[in-house]
Amino acid sequence: MQRAALMVSASILFLLLGTAPSYASGNRRITEYAVPTLQSYPFGVTAGPDGNLWFTESFGNQIGRISTTGSVTEYRIPGNSGPGLIAAGPDGNVWFTETSGNNIGRITTGGTITEYPVPTLNCYLFGIVAGPDGNLWFTEAFGNKIGRITTDGIVTEYPVPTTGSLPEDITAGPDGNLWFTEGAGNRIGQITTSGAITEYPVPTPLSEPFVIVTGPDGNLWFTELLANKIGRMTTNGQVTEYSIPTPDSHPFGISVGPDGNLWFAEEFGNKIARITSSGFITEYAVPTLGSQPIDTVAGPDGRLWFTEEAADNVGALRPSTAFPWA
Repeated sequence: MQRAALMVSASILFLLLGTAPSYASGNRRITEYAVPTLQSYPFGVTAGPDGNLWFTESFGNQIGRISTTGSVTEYRIPGNSGPGLIAAGPDGNVWFTETSGNNIGRITTGGTITEYPVPTLNCYLFGIVAGPDGNLWFTEAFGNKIGRITTDGIVTEYPVPTTGSLPEDITAGPDGNLWFTEGAGNRIGQITTSGAITEYPVPTPLSEPFVIVTGPDGNLWFTELLANKIGRMTTNGQVTEYSIPTPDSHPFGISVGPDGNLWFAEEFGNKIARITSSGFITEYAVPTLGSQPIDTVAGPDGRLWFTEEAADNVGALRPSTAFPWA
């Protein structure tokens, strides 16, 4: 009874303030690590096969590696590549998209970079994920295609049925297929490993579904950049949407956290937020003002890691164990 009363009190405080209770926020929970290159714009982040975190520097034209103690090493990408999102591959390497270079990049844990050109020019490569078939799958936002690349660099492209749909991010689904967001099409797409595409509409018009991930509940979870919501979709296309307490927060990256909940970055809200499978949202302010948190990933150390684009930081948040609901 006493524990239940505490939970109710915490919930009421959250509803009144629109954020987490004071004991669950601030510097005690979040640690920020500076990236050596100024104005590098840390962007995508993933957990690497080597126990480190790997991230892209979209303006710095580099791939960064950060240890769980905060030591950063940077690797220069040839040319002007504009690296976007990043993912651990099935081959023990890390793979990333190049928004300006029109390549898919691969970097070994020792820092050796190889680039593979994509046939469609000026396609604005963005999202990337390891698929269930042992290949990497990626989005071509301006090319309006979904791409597949083998670990040997062979690329196959599949056109998205809806014209000008702007496919942005992609994830491996719980059903053995790939699922992707269509920012301009306002849809979530499903593509089989043989290339068959099915599209499902998002209820809120002009919501711009953006980053997508498979949740621990077997559903697809995605951020709605312009609608200020988090969406949940079943594999048969049923959508539930949850409004974010902070107005105009611009929710960006979303991932499964080390605590089994979903965590997302609020770029303009300057917060990292958690949403439970039942839709309860808790927000945590990032210590550096105007940092523009972008992407999130669970680290091997039990913390939630995220990039801070405007602050040139990589941050790490430790979920509460004393107060699991906070």
